[in-house]
Amino acid sequence: YYFMSTSNKNKTGSPRLDSKVPPGPVEQKWAYRKNHVKLVNPNNKRKFHIIVVGTGLAGGSAAASLAELGYNVSAFCIQDSARRAHSIAAQGGINAAKNYKNDGDSVYRLFYDTVKGGDYRAREGNVYRLAEVSNNIIDQCVAQGVPFAREYGGLLDNRSFGGAQLSRTFYARGQTGQQLLLGAYSAMMKMVDAGKIKMYERQEMLDLVVIDGKARGIITRNLVTGAIERHLADAVLLATGGYGNVFYLSTNAKNSNVTAAWRCYKRGAMFANPCFTQIHPTCIPVSGDYQSKLTLMSESLRNDGRVWVPRKVGDKRHPNEIPDSERYYYLEERYPSFGNLVPRDVASRNAKDVCDKGHGVGPSGLAVFLDFRDSIKMFGEDKIRERYGNLFDMYAKITGEDPYKEPMRIYPAVHYTMGGLWVDYDLQSTVPGLFVLGEANFSDHGANRLGASALMQGLADGYFVIPYTLGDYLAGTNLEKVDTSHEAFTEAENDAVQRINKLLKNKGKKTVLDYHRELGKIMWDKVGMARNEAGLKEAIAQIRALRADFWENVFVPGEQSTFNKYLEYATRVADFLELGELMALDALERNESCGGHFREEYQTEEGEALRNDDDFCFVSAWEYPGSEDAKPNLHKEMLEFENVKLTQRSYK
Repeated sequence: YYFMSTSNKNKTGSPRLDSKVPPGPVEQKWAYRKNHVKLVNPNNKRKFHIIVVGTGLAGGSAAASLAELGYNVSAFCIQDSARRAHSIAAQGGINAAKNYKNDGDSVYRLFYDTVKGGDYRAREGNVYRLAEVSNNIIDQCVAQGVPFAREYGGLLDNRSFGGAQLSRTFYARGQTGQQLLLGAYSAMMKMVDAGKIKMYERQEMLDLVVIDGKARGIITRNLVTGAIERHLADAVLLATGGYGNVFYLSTNAKNSNVTAAWRCYKRGAMFANPCFTQIHPTCIPVSGDYQSKLTLMSESLRNDGRVWVPRKVGDKRHPNEIPDSERYYYLEERYPSFGNLVPRDVASRNAKDVCDKGHGVGPSGLAVFLDFRDSIKMFGEDKIRERYGNLFDMYAKITGEDPYKEPMRIYPAVHYTMGGLWVDYDLQSTVPGLFVLGEANFSDHGANRLGASALMQGLADGYFVIPYTLGDYLAGTNLEKVDTSHEAFTEAENDAVQRINKLLKNKGKKTVLDYHRELGKIMWDKVGMARNEAGLKEAIAQIRALRADFWENVFVPGEQSTFNKYLEYATRVADFLELGELMALDALERNESCGGHFREEYQTEEGEALRNDDDFCFVSAWEYPGSEDAKPNLHKEMLEFENVKLTQRSYK
């Protein structure tokens, strides 16, 4: 390699985890890396074939960018159109350090806020690069025609999100993800029309093909015909999103799953920080036992909405009848510096705390109010409607309540996963040739992601990072000439088919949905917002028992060689049943609280997360041991902080 980084080396760190963060000051690392990458001649780029799995913001932008450079790209998605990737659901905005508001923002401040927001469990080098390229993302998207909100004079507008004391979030009403995805989609479809991208819709990745230690292709199932297909490439890019649906109820689309990433884990890609999950504080509360998913209410609403509960325990009066003196604006009182715009993990834990103490509202008592009364008085209903109209309409349709006339009821819900496949500075996993982008990797957000940073990371990885680092890999790697008849393809296909046949031949009595619900309850109760040693040990035992029962008693109707949603769902839940155990194990091994990982045994006197930097300032990277029954091997990438001081995080 062109250099060996020493910044993340430690006597107790794993020699197999070299982050390859460049040397020098943090603000020069990305420039150094770009200046030292090996290049692929423009005429030679057309000789390489790249597979991109996932067509959301990370996958779509990567496919478009690589095709523009001249590479031949095959793009795969499970949806009937790339436009329906889950990135479309993002509401509130995307961060960038443009400082258009002249309120003191800078690349360094965005970097600092992100490291602090992640509770000091992210790599400094990766986070600084993310902040550095954030401004390029806005320029790129504006050039594509993304309709960001603008001020009266025509300049791009900004609003605030949690964990920051300034306004740096660019937005398109409450539909930012959709508009950004349409920008990436249009860039991608331009290259489809040019013949540089071949689209494979309704295809699900079932396995990774590794030849001579390098990722060389994938096995997929055509979700319409059931056909099992082999696809060869010189490198594989995974951009398949997060695994929040392991909890059953989440804000994720029902199709969101971990299967592609989990197949890579079982082929040698290490899984990093799986227990780092984000519980979003502003979601519509659960309404019944048979609910299938939850609905996000954008964090941007906390710009103008005030969060409160009745001071009196068990107060069932209509919220409009409760005077201000009897309202507990708990975030404003507990965190006067940040108020309602504390980071998500802090807001979520506080909502749980007041509800656990009996102040919760609504039929279940598991909700708090998000009230726009004061903002409507200050700015007028028309201005609030202009900012959040589609979100208010969504809330009204789901709940039957008018948020212009009475407060919204909200409660935390699973939303995002900071954990994912381990990658180095180049976004390459522990399997050479397998690159992981966006939410599917672990790299940028530590133990808690700040609001409006997911879209930023996905587009940074796809538009501005992978075009450099992928070329360096291809230019410096000797790739054997193979085709899909290679024995590694045959082995991977056989493994996938055997797994499918085992599910279909099983004539049990319980549905896949039954098992997913049971798993979700275990995960939420014992690996959710609050965790403890006893509960995590119980969760591991219960998940193992549930997984064994699943393979004995699940019933999957239909056939393999046709459209079969039951089979599709069963393969995903089977992987969730393995992932859930790894998440609980990771949470059990990490004897500290940090960000979204809150161990009840480790908290300050004020109930805040208490880190243990002496023993746990590292990335947990788990290696598959070769069997579901064996304990995965833990590898540690030690984290060092040269630019941000490790302190107890405070937003008071």
